[in-house]
Amino acid sequence: MSLHNIPLTMLDGGTATLSELSDGATLVVNVASKCGLTPQYAALERLARDYAARGLTVVGVPCNQFMGQEPGTAEEIQSFCSSTYGVTFPLLAKTDVNGADRHPLYAELTRSADAEGTAGDVQWNFEKFLIGPDGTVVNRFRPRTEPNDPEVLSAIEAVLPR
Repeated sequence: MSLHNIPLTMLDGGTATLSELSDGATLVVNVASKCGLTPQYAALERLARDYAARGLTVVGVPCNQFMGQEPGTAEEIQSFCSSTYGVTFPLLAKTDVNGADRHPLYAELTRSADAEGTAGDVQWNFEKFLIGPDGTVVNRFRPRTEPNDPEVLSAIEAVLPR
């Protein structure tokens, strides 16, 4: 199954697919509100705004699998993201990214290796997967790689039209 066609549940309870959320490149990031890396939301929002016209969509995937750092309800998550970081990019419903209940999207994403050649489980909150317009994973960035890191920006630039 193509990444673009995997059914997704949105934070508001609606459903969508990546192809409905994005007609270009997509940066999928598992997020959490109570993590030391949570300030990455600000840089993700900047990416979403700065590159939207060129076809990038950021998609946040709340996940509570890492030390319970996303404990809130859908309403609490939405409120926190919008009021604290001005998040306007789409957010999915709280999702398992690892383990037996791993979402099918992440079953596919985690087959992709990072820059060191390591595939497998998501390590922590804010792991990033860059999906090209054709629906293939073109880059995987581990959690501590900031969204505005030159490596991330270069990868985004490479998959977007000029």
